[in-house]
Amino acid sequence: MADETTEKPKLGTRPPLGLKRTVETGKVKQSFSHGRSNTVVVEVKKRRILGRPGEAPPAEAPKPAAEAPKPAPAAPKPSAAPQPRKPSAADDITARKEMQALLLRQADEARMAALEEARRREEQAKSSANEEERRRAEDNRRADEAAAEEAARIAQEQALAATQAPPEEPQQAAAPERQEAEERSFRRPAHAPAPKRPEPARPSRGREDRRHAGKLTVSRALSGEDDSRARSLAALRRAREKEKRHHMETGPAQKQVRDVVVPEAITVQELANRMAERGADLVKALFKMGMPVTLTQTIDQDTAELLVTEFGHRIKRVSESDIDIDTSEDVDAPETLKSRPPVVTIMGHVDHGKTSLLDAIRGANVVSGEAGGITQHIGAYQVSLPDKSKVTFLDTPGHEAFSEMRARGANVTDVVILVVAADDGLRPQTIEAINHTRAAGVPMIVAINKIDKPEAKPQKVREELLQHEVIVEDMGGDVQDVEVSATKKTNLDKLLEAIQLQAEILELKANPDRAAEGTVIEAKLDKGRGPLATVLVERGTLRVGDVFVAGASSGKVRALIDDHGRQVKEAGPSVPVEVLGLSAVPSAGDPFTVVENEARAREVASYRQSVLDRKRTTSAPISLENMFANHASTVAEVPLVIKADVQGSIEAIVHALNRLSTDEVRVRILHSGVGAITESDVTLASASGAPIIGFNVRPNAKAREVAERNKVEFRYYDVIYHLTDWVKSAMAGELGPEIIETIVGRAEVREVFPAGKKDKAAGLLVTEGVIRKGLNARLTREDVIVSKTTISSLRRFKDDVAEVRAGLECGVLLADTNDIKPGDNLEVFEVEERARTL
Repeated sequence: MADETTEKPKLGTRPPLGLKRTVETGKVKQSFSHGRSNTVVVEVKKRRILGRPGEAPPAEAPKPAAEAPKPAPAAPKPSAAPQPRKPSAADDITARKEMQALLLRQADEARMAALEEARRREEQAKSSANEEERRRAEDNRRADEAAAEEAARIAQEQALAATQAPPEEPQQAAAPERQEAEERSFRRPAHAPAPKRPEPARPSRGREDRRHAGKLTVSRALSGEDDSRARSLAALRRAREKEKRHHMETGPAQKQVRDVVVPEAITVQELANRMAERGADLVKALFKMGMPVTLTQTIDQDTAELLVTEFGHRIKRVSESDIDIDTSEDVDAPETLKSRPPVVTIMGHVDHGKTSLLDAIRGANVVSGEAGGITQHIGAYQVSLPDKSKVTFLDTPGHEAFSEMRARGANVTDVVILVVAADDGLRPQTIEAINHTRAAGVPMIVAINKIDKPEAKPQKVREELLQHEVIVEDMGGDVQDVEVSATKKTNLDKLLEAIQLQAEILELKANPDRAAEGTVIEAKLDKGRGPLATVLVERGTLRVGDVFVAGASSGKVRALIDDHGRQVKEAGPSVPVEVLGLSAVPSAGDPFTVVENEARAREVASYRQSVLDRKRTTSAPISLENMFANHASTVAEVPLVIKADVQGSIEAIVHALNRLSTDEVRVRILHSGVGAITESDVTLASASGAPIIGFNVRPNAKAREVAERNKVEFRYYDVIYHLTDWVKSAMAGELGPEIIETIVGRAEVREVFPAGKKDKAAGLLVTEGVIRKGLNARLTREDVIVSKTTISSLRRFKDDVAEVRAGLECGVLLADTNDIKPGDNLEVFEVEERARTL
């Protein structure tokens, strides 16, 4: 106790001044079984009693819970109340110990009560589960007894039905599905467990619903409702055997003969699907023919025909080309043809005034918009004449690089106007235009332009035409010629009269009441409107909303724009229009055809694209000769990426650059396309170190950013011969300078002398030419080169000299070599570098 009295008061010690503490703490040690113990911190909270000033607070002594309650003393009068004595420290410690013991007992009692409550709940749940299990077993037993009784009754009915053999109902014999359902309904009570609760009996639906009238359920069996008897199992077996005998008497179904469509190549599985046969049977038949193949292997058309005939079907041969549209056999009836405007193509040499002449006829100024004053695009225009008739003009470029455009213009035209400058005469592109016109088989009208110039000589032009078998009417031929001036607008009416006369002779007609067909004159990629194509309608009428195929691209007409920039709803024969709505940019010169639906358009476009892919990827057969030749070739390449504004310019540029290639260097075009320079073009060029050539196009902002980061060079041009000149210089620079060696002299080594500690000097006799100091020298021994060096020192009679001529002796010191022997030969030469030119 002495220890407790010394330590415990520290827990409740109060400062001398201040309020009395209402919470006192202490520690209690709990002991458990197996030597376990625990220390608990106990807090005792005391109520604070505030009295009046001057009155002493009453002493509170907590009573133990185990003591019996004592009767409360009568409250004394305030005046007679004795003064309570002040409690000592020992009394305070005793009270706190009693309070701690009380709290511990209360905590133990609460814990024991919680454990008893949990045990009671667990026992209650266990008893309820046992009760539920007992009830479920009783329900199952009752259901099994009911099922057994029902099975016994059904067995009695079946035995009775077997003795009486009742006639079968025709409806039941004709419904195998109903038999299966009834059999399952018969067998279910004997094998399957019954439901927990029997279903209430359903009322009968009447004799009209015979399908469910005889169905037996557990509820109906228990309730005794047997107003209609169900079919027995024996009756079901007899009906099934009767149906089987009926099938055996009729035999298997007759094999169906099909018309099998077989293309040029087809897989075995696809052929089996079209024949409605098993693929394994076809493989077996091919094995018997000596062809071990699999289902996914491709066979040719002849092998497929053997299989089709062997299996008893009829073959229908088709080829892939049948998918394409063939308009040559589609000929319009004569009564459907109506007159159409003539299509006139203006051709000639560059800068002979073709576009200026057309501007004078149209009253426009197209030439001012062309870079360099030369036409680099093919243009299509329709002009209304004073007599309300119309003429369609096609303006072709005259530069040598645009040969494909001129040929395309000659193929779609009715009349060709050959423009020849009176002061220049016939030029190479003029002769080429004459050849294109003859190849197309169209009539020609010669327009001798620039007759207003003082140096004009029209008669000389007519005489030069005779060299190419073009005889004008003034010289007894059948070719019309008109002397005109585009700047002065002289004799333009005579030129139009000549065109109308030629059109009347040709009797140009077309059927406007059919699906449109035409030719793509020019195509380009517009930034805002997408792929565009200038189409010349040859027959039929093109309308907004038509589905079409243009080369390897398809689409639907979203808008039609004429040559004046106005939107139109339709375009008839010989009318040039710009078509919006293509899926891709077609090639210039591609056929344009309107089809019935989009599926047909996609089919034709995909076939044409596959043909183009095969042409591009098919390589020549490899032999040993060309294989070694390709490996041994050291041809330098100039890679390029080309983007232009229209498809025709791309064709001309690619053709012109390919013609620049030589045996030593060639142009390699990585990519060519229509439209602005994009990020993908820059990525391709950076991977190959190729410059990008933009012809009338510029890069977008993202492409410029990527080009600056990857150091890709841009070259912009708007005139084609400027472009070809730069490529020529680039190809020449790729080759490097040309090295030319010039032999200056030869000498023979007579003697070798030591010169210094390591070097050797050669005594020479000059046999040819001259030996100079500082020149390149080649030392040979028995016609084999020993070393290639230079002459570092040249002496004659101990004197340094600049050169020694033939027939004289001298001494030389060679740089970088001491391998010199008497009898060697020295060849002295000069090296000259020349710039390459193509």
